[in-house]
Amino acid sequence: METDRPLTPAGQRIVEAAEDLFYNRGITAVGVDLIAERSGVTKRTLYNQFGSKDTVVLAYLTARGERWRALVEDTAAAAGDPVAAVTAPFVALQEWSATSSRGCAFINALAELPEPAHPAHRLAVEQKHWLLNLFQRLATAAGCTQPDQLATQLLVLHEGALATQPLGLDTLHASTALARELTLASCPAAR
Repeated sequence: METDRPLTPAGQRIVEAAEDLFYNRGITAVGVDLIAERSGVTKRTLYNQFGSKDTVVLAYLTARGERWRALVEDTAAAAGDPVAAVTAPFVALQEWSATSSRGCAFINALAELPEPAHPAHRLAVEQKHWLLNLFQRLATAAGCTQPDQLATQLLVLHEGALATQPLGLDTLHASTALARELTLASCPAAR
């Protein structure tokens, strides 16, 4: 599958069906037969569009990652002050979590696809590095002291909120408040 080529309507249906199935049932538990059936295409069409299940997994994670990044960046851009921008991923996660109750699709993918050479594994790792870099960039822009250290703390806190989400614990609100406290403590100009 060429990544620059827009998806056909059938290709889009395949990705949408795969997202629902992979997220809710697990990547390894879902086969191409079920994806083809759910998307209303033949298995041949699925393979013509994507070539392999691994490419469907990559398309699913890519689409999900693009939506997540857009939400986070829009939330950060709309923040009223630099400290609020730093903690924007936590605010975005509150909105995102309303429709994503099984935790992080990328953490789930890392658990199911442990081989570092797998393209979806690499994409999931890249997604986490993107978030760490975003925290660093926003913390630097806010004038925080030790923005790299703060970014690491915020990433761990953010990922912890994601990991505990399927447990039914309301850790997200507490994590968001703690992220704001950490950011305020690290940004002398905000105090």
